[in-house]
Amino acid sequence: MTMDERKSSAKAPHSLIIENRKSLTATGVSNVDSFDEDTIVAYTDLGELIVKGSGLHISKLNLETGEMNLDGEINSISYTENQSANTGFFSKLFK
Repeated sequence: MTMDERKSSAKAPHSLIIENRKSLTATGVSNVDSFDEDTIVAYTDLGELIVKGSGLHISKLNLETGEMNLDGEINSISYTENQSANTGFFSKLFK
């Protein structure tokens, strides 16, 4: 394994910075699943990140660097655990 391959397979650091409940900067974002003015669902290596509020708007998204900036009134932030593909209903059924 080369040095570049190790860097790309390593998990990106994840952090959240919230300013005055009006602006959020997140790093370590791997994908955005859905978004509207009330809810933004993004994936990180540490779980699914759900931001709820009003007037939410993604002002910057760079999946290459894993950075996401959003603006609006932030009411709540929550995580759900990552679900591995092999821990689903069918994998338990056919175990």
